[in-house]
This record gives sequence, structure tokens and C-alpha cells, in this order.
Amino acid sequence: MVEETVLRPADFIAPLFVIDGQGAPEPVASMPGVSRLNISDLVKECRALHKLGVSAVALFPKLDAKLKDAEGTRALEEDGLILRAIRAVKKAVPSLVIMTDIALDPYTTHGHDGVLNAAGDEVENDRTVGILCRMAVLHARAGVDLVAPSDMMDGRVGAIRAALDEAGHQATGIMAYSAKFNSAYYGPFRDAVGSAQAAGTRLLSKATYQLDPANRRESLIEATLDVAEGADIVMVKPAGPYLDIIREVRDAVQTPLAAYQVSGEYAQIHAAAKLGWLDYARCRNESLLAIKRAGADLILTYFAKEMARELRK
Repeated sequence: MVEETVLRPADFIAPLFVIDGQGAPEPVASMPGVSRLNISDLVKECRALHKLGVSAVALFPKLDAKLKDAEGTRALEEDGLILRAIRAVKKAVPSLVIMTDIALDPYTTHGHDGVLNAAGDEVENDRTVGILCRMAVLHARAGVDLVAPSDMMDGRVGAIRAALDEAGHQATGIMAYSAKFNSAYYGPFRDAVGSAQAAGTRLLSKATYQLDPANRRESLIEATLDVAEGADIVMVKPAGPYLDIIREVRDAVQTPLAAYQVSGEYAQIHAAAKLGWLDYARCRNESLLAIKRAGADLILTYFAKEMARELRK
């Protein structure tokens, strides 16, 4: 009766991985219970999530390595995998909110979120932003509800907002990865989308454009800049190791706040529980409760489906 923080199925956004073809689901070895799904199976999963009361899904493509190049050109393919997935899900479950990742890491051979300079040691900010704007317009045209730039380029939120408006997609929202840290917790995700394999390492550093984990004040600058540029939702990523940042951002902005419980957070709970060191269900629940208690309105989590099922019992 006096519980201050309560989890609901509608709090969750389910990240889902999509692959081309008609093959069986491909389990992600480093993420127990998570698989890459063909479009048909993706639609079935989205129907099931919607029925359980999950508010939204975030879609991530996993391309064949042969389709990748240094410029990530497949990101601008008119009938690419992610665009076909958006159209299929929106047709099947029109009231489910669809978000898509706006970044080049699933499409590049080097695994970075943007295009590199001639020396190959820096991401070119402005050239990348131009590509991301075109990418966002393609996604909006396919029917996505929110584009989610996860690249951490400077100025990309304002540029994407202007590009969407100019193309007639004023109703398409932006969920900005505003405080995205250069974290060691992303390894399993990079396995899932194949960016680690493309780059030849899951330990790829993105320190030149993602936030330094030591910097609290910088995260607030990034979040407030994104709001000023037109972000409808701002995000902190990762969630669990950055609960203080979630609270700081919550106090600093008036927009809805999302937090991403990333693949490494998910994987470590599974691994410790498998070894018998932690109570799986209690740790899962506590981790999510802490994220909401810190101030997140929405939580991207790979636990979304099982948590929604538990909460509806």
C-alpha cells in the first residue's frame, strides 16, 4: 500500500534483433534467452509483447558481413532489412510504438557509429550527421514512431529534427541517446548485431565520441543540448552503473527520460545466477526497480517480456 516505486509492463521497451531470410531464430550466445529473428518471427514476438502490455519495441538489424563496408552504405538502402521490418511490424501491430536505431555500427566494417577520416582513427562528425539525417527520413517514411540516434555525434538531434520536418515527418519523434557512455558493458550487444565481428574485436573503444564514464557534468550538458535541439525523449545508457546520472538528468530536464539496461547488465545477472551466486528473479526485479526509482520513465531491457508476464500474473 505504501510502496513508492512500482513497475508496470508499459514501462518497458523491448530491444529486438532482426535478420534477413526465413531461417530459424539465431540465439545470441552471450545473451541467454535472446535471439535474432527473421521478420515473420519478429512480427509474432511483437504481437506477444503488445498483448502483455509492453509499450514499445526498439529494432536493431544484424546484416550479413558481406553487405558491410567502410561507409555503411546499406544504411541508406531504400528497401533495406530494417525498413522492411518496420513496415511489417507496423502493419501487424499498428498501436505498438516502434523505435529504430540511427547509427552506422550495424552497417560498417569497422564497427564504429559513423564514417571514419582518411587516417581511420577518428569518426567524422559532420559527414556522419548528414548520413544519419537521410537514414532517419527513410525510417520515418517506413512508418517508425520514434527515431533513436545512438551515435553521439554533436548536433545530430537538431539536424535530424530539421530533416524530418523538411521531409514532412513532423509527427515522427526523436528519442536521443543523450548520455551514452563509452562503456565496457556493450560487448554482448556487439555480438548480437555483428559489429564486433566486423571490427574484429568486441573490445572496440568509442572514446572519441561517447562519454567518458568519469564525467557527470558533461552528461547533463549533453542531455540539455539534446532537449534544446528538439529531442522528445532523452536517454541514459547504460542504466545500472549510472543510476546517479539518471537522477541528475531527471532533475535537469522536463522531457520523458529513458534508461537502457544494456546487454552486459543483462548477461551478468544471467551468468551469476547460472553459477548459483545470485537469485535470478530477485536480482532481475531489483535491478529494474532501481532504474525506475532513480528517475527513468521508460526502461529498455532484454527482460521486458518475462517481466511483463510476471507483472500480469
